Formats: sequence, C-alpha cells, structure tokens
Amino acid sequence: MRTPQSHTALENPPSQSTLEHLRMPVQAKLAAAWTSFMFLYIYVDYFHLYKPGAIDQIRGGVVFGFDIGPPFLTVGLASVAIPALMVMLSMTLPARVNRATNLVVASLYIPYSIFNALGESWDWAFFYGLSIGLEVLLLAFILRYAWTWPRRAASPATLAASLDREPLRTPQQT
Repeated sequence: MRTPQSHTALENPPSQSTLEHLRMPVQAKLAAAWTSFMFLYIYVDYFHLYKPGAIDQIRGGVVFGFDIGPPFLTVGLASVAIPALMVMLSMTLPARVNRATNLVVASLYIPYSIFNALGESWDWAFFYGLSIGLEVLLLAFILRYAWTWPRRAASPATLAASLDREPLRTPQQT
C-alpha cells in the first residue's frame, strides 16, 4: 500500500545534490575519536624528535629527564596501548561498560596529556599548546559523547516480557 504524499512533497522533490545523512552510532564516534587521538599522540612524539638535542638525549639514555630503561619503556608502551585498545573497546564493549570505560580513560588522559608540556621552554609553547590542545579537544569530544550516550526508554511491555523470561540454560542444565 502506498502512502499518500503531500502536495508539497510532489512540488518540491529532493534535488540530486542532496546528501544523505545517516545517524552514526555512538560507538563509531568514540572509536573514530580514539583513532584520531592515537594519530595525534604518535605524531606529536614523532615530531618531538625534530627538536634540537632530542636525539642526543635519547642516545645519552634520557628522555624528558627520565632514564631510558625497562620501567620507562613499559610506561611508554602502556600510555600508547591504552588509547589503541580504546579504539577496539569502543566498538565491542556493551553500552553501559563502554560508557563508563570511555569516561574514566578519557578523564585520566586529560591531565596525562597536559603533563607532557611540563618543563618545556616557552620557545616551544605554540607546538605543545596546539598539540596538547587538540588532544584535550578530542578527549573532551569523547567525554561528551560518552556522557550523553542516548538512552532507550523501556516500555511497560518490554519490562514485563523481560521479567517473564527464563534464564538461558545450557544443555547440561536441562
């Protein structure tokens, strides 16, 4: 059965240049933001190597005043691995756990990102201000989308049906 169209729909058909706008799931937005954060995070560290004296410090066994050794490299690996895992976790975790995980991790990474600018000279303020500002902006985006995660209101029929359901049983339990 065809739905009758209003006279305005017939008079104003959509133009060929109208772009389709699909609603993107929150999980995809979060994964995209974590992916952007990872690219930025890695490139800021990479571009830091162009800073005069950075390579000499690494050759001397020191980075940002920390001795290069297993503890430093383990912390460095963890600081990159956590956002990398958040890309995958944002797409696979159940909604409630996903929301909480994104809120906690993004909240912890804001001061961690700001910490990277400590001890730097004012000559590099624009570089660190821009890079850390963009990182914090992406983390704020993550916090916003995780905080405002859409909720689906349960109808009384859905609640009643869920109360009547028996728990799933494995073949050994029957």
